[in-house]
This record gives sequence, C-alpha cells and structure tokens, in this order.
Amino acid sequence: MADAPPHHEEQPLTIIDATPAATPVPAQSTYQTRVADYWNAEENPVNLELGKIDDLYHHHYGVGDVDWSVLDDGTDPATRGERITAELHRLEQAQADLLASHLGPLSPADRVFDAGCGRGGGSVVAHLRYGCHADGVTISRKQADFAAEQARKRGIDDRVRYHHRNMLDTGLKSGAYAASWNNESTMYVELDLLFAEHARLLRRGGRYVTITGCYNDTYGRASREVSLINAHYICDIHPRSEYFRAMVRNRLVPVHVEDLTAATIPYWELRKKADHLVTGIEDTFLSAYGNGSFQYLLIVADRV
Repeated sequence: MADAPPHHEEQPLTIIDATPAATPVPAQSTYQTRVADYWNAEENPVNLELGKIDDLYHHHYGVGDVDWSVLDDGTDPATRGERITAELHRLEQAQADLLASHLGPLSPADRVFDAGCGRGGGSVVAHLRYGCHADGVTISRKQADFAAEQARKRGIDDRVRYHHRNMLDTGLKSGAYAASWNNESTMYVELDLLFAEHARLLRRGGRYVTITGCYNDTYGRASREVSLINAHYICDIHPRSEYFRAMVRNRLVPVHVEDLTAATIPYWELRKKADHLVTGIEDTFLSAYGNGSFQYLLIVADRV
C-alpha cells in the first residue's frame, strides 16, 4: 500500500517555482514525518523486485485472474520465484493500466497529477498511454529522487517530473491539470484536505481517479483486520462513505464506482505463496476481504 495513528493538523506550504531544483523540503506534521521516514527507509522486495522486471516501479496491489501455472511443480523449481514475481508484476501493471484507462481522453498537451506517486510507475504509465505531461508528488525524498532517475533513463524527464512535496499543499499551478489520481495513498491523509487540493489543481471538467482500500461502513466500525493493516503500513484507512462525502464537499462528483475486491483477491492468494516476497500481512488482507469488513474500490469523479 502506497502502501495511522490519528490525523493531525497539516501545516501550510508555500511554493511558487515548480521546478525540482527550487523545491524546498515539504512542510509536514509529526505523523507525516514518520510516514516520510518509513518510505525513505523502505527497501521491500515486493516493491523493488517486481519493478526491476521492466523498470516500472509500483507501490500498489494487482487485479485480475492469476496464471496459476507459475506454481506448476513440473517446471524448473529454480525459476519458480522468478515466475511468481513476473506474474505479480503483471497483475499490478493491470491495476495501473485500469486506473490510467479512466483518466482520458487526454492529449499530449495535457498535464496530469500523480498524488503520492511512490517510485513513479503510475506517472510513466499515464505518459506512455497518452503522451501527456505528468507531475508526481511524494513526501519521500528518496522516492522522488529514484523516480526522477527512472524518468531520466527513459528519456522522458522533460515530460514526466517528480517533486518532493506534500500532496496536500503542492504549490503547483491551480487549474493546470486535466486529470489527477491517488493510487493507494489516500489512507495517509485527511480526505477533505486531499480533495480540496485536487479540486484546486484540476481544471473544470477535469477527472479525478482513486483506487483505494476502505473499510465497509455496513460492517460497522473498523475491524480487527483493518486495524492490523493500519499498524503494518502506519496508515489510517477511511470508511467507504467518507470518500463520497468528502468528494462532494470539494466539487468532485463521482461518475463511476467499481468494487475491485473480488478482482484483487487472486493477487493476494498468489503473493501468499511467494516466500521471497511475503511481508506477513497477506493473511490479514485475505481475511478482511473474506469477512466483508474491507473493500478495494475504484472511484472516478469529475471536477465541477
């Protein structure tokens, strides 16, 4: 989960120049400092080994049917780990493609904003799909530098740029973006503050997309499994209903909602069998999805 303790008042950040060289350290609360420290230190194989396959580094989960033949005993056991890694990456790439497919129609002249961009894979996917300019923002200096280097190696750093900033107060130009998104990063911030910034950045009629884990209000309060996920990722998973209330309060009107829970369970079932990639949270996710207390949603909204 781009992959909390209770939230905390955000501190304002004033930035005028959007160039990376002019970017100061983002203003942040004590909690946000903890989050930045977490991601600055993070070297998890489930994030890094998958990205090495094609230099698309994602910090989210996968969707779609699994090719279970990667586990076949009749194939070379020495390559079993590599096959599982490749299949997990295929599934997470399918998730990134699904999100990107809801951003359009976009042209190469358009700009898009990737909030909580991690190591930058989503911005690259959007650029490769539409030819558009992309700005990714992360609170982790290490992630921003890593993503910028990946863009440079691809020769797209003139159109895909990454910034070490607070996604709640980016300093980027108001109304400059045709589309924006969060991919599994909304659970690190207060939703009203987040959606207010997206509404500020998007032009009228612009498109906002999020894929996120949320707890199911109809189940009741957050379940034990949700609490364990919060502790594992130092995050604070929001109730499903609050996404829609906060969006509407901030001029983002939902136009499409898709429950991806069933589509992501196969990813977790395969990841549980990846001894070289497991993090210990796999059974908790499967239990939360199974008992209905946790959902994986795609939400698409238009800025009015």
